[in-house]
Amino acid sequence: MPPSRRNAASRTGTRLDAAVRAQLDAPWTKARAWIETGKITVGGHVETDPGARVAAGAEIVLTMAAPRPDRGGRLDPAAIVFVDAHIVVVHKPTGISTIPFAEGERGTLDELVRDYLSSKERVHGRPALGVVHRIDKETTGLVVFTRTWLAKKSLTSQFRAHTVHRRYLALAHGDVTTMTVRSHLVEDRGDGLRGSVEAMRRRAAPNAFPDKQLAITHLERIEPLAGATLLAARLETGRTHQIRIHLSEAGHPLLGEKVYIRGFPGPLLPAPRLMLHAAELGFIHPATEREVRWEAPTPDDMTAVLRRLSQRK
Repeated sequence: MPPSRRNAASRTGTRLDAAVRAQLDAPWTKARAWIETGKITVGGHVETDPGARVAAGAEIVLTMAAPRPDRGGRLDPAAIVFVDAHIVVVHKPTGISTIPFAEGERGTLDELVRDYLSSKERVHGRPALGVVHRIDKETTGLVVFTRTWLAKKSLTSQFRAHTVHRRYLALAHGDVTTMTVRSHLVEDRGDGLRGSVEAMRRRAAPNAFPDKQLAITHLERIEPLAGATLLAARLETGRTHQIRIHLSEAGHPLLGEKVYIRGFPGPLLPAPRLMLHAAELGFIHPATEREVRWEAPTPDDMTAVLRRLSQRK
C-alpha cells in the first residue's frame, strides 16, 4: 500500500468506513482501523469516526505514515473507585480505549491508571497492571485491572467461568421487553461485522464457523420512554460487542449506535454517544476471597437523554 491514496466520495451521506472500504479496496476492519488511528483525512482534516458521513465530492486521503492522534492527559482521581495492593477498579469515562487499539496509541485507560498509581505511590517506572476485561471506547463505567500475577490468575478464571457480576444500563430504540438473548457470535457474519450465526439470512452448515462463541445476555425492561426503552443488561458471557449485537439483531439498536444499525427502519433517535454504561461490577476478591461489588452512577450525558425522552412521553 503506498503512503497515500486519494479519491472523491461519490455519494452524499455515505459512511466514512464504507467509502474508505470501497475506494481503497480494503476489508471493513482495515478501513475502520485506518480511520480510528488517524490515517484518514476528509477534505484535509483528520476524521477518526468511522460513522461520520462523507459529503459528495469530499476528498479522502489515506496516509499510512500519519501519527496516531495524541489522546494523552490525566485521569480524574475521582474516577478511581477502589485501589489496594491487588486490584484497581476504575470508572472509565467515554472517549478513551481501555487498552491500546493499535501500536503507539496514547491516553488509554490502562496508561492513565499506571500514571495515577506512579504519582500517588511515588514509585519510579511504570507500575504493573493486568488486563482481564475491557469495555468499548464510547461506553462508560466500571473496569477492573489487576496488580499482581495471582490477582490476574484469579480474576481471569472468574471471567472465564462467567461468575463475575456485570450489569449495564442501556438505552435502546423501540419498545423492548424483558428477555434473555442466546446466540453464537462470529467475527464476520459475511458483511464485515460481528454478528450471530442465528441471525444470518442463509443458515450456514453447522461446522462453517468453528470459532463461534456462545453469548448470553439477560435484558430487563426498566422504563418505557418516547421511542426507546431503558434497560438493564446482565452479561452471562462477555463477548466483544455482545450487548450491542444482541439488541441490534433483536431490532432494537442502542441509541448512538453507528455500526450495528444496518437494516434498522428508523428513525434513529439522537444521542451524543453510544448509550451504554457499565453500572455494576462484582467478583470474589483475589486476596480476601470475599465478594466485592461496586456501582457507578449514570453519567450526565446519558441522564440528559433519559430526561429528554421521559419528557416526550
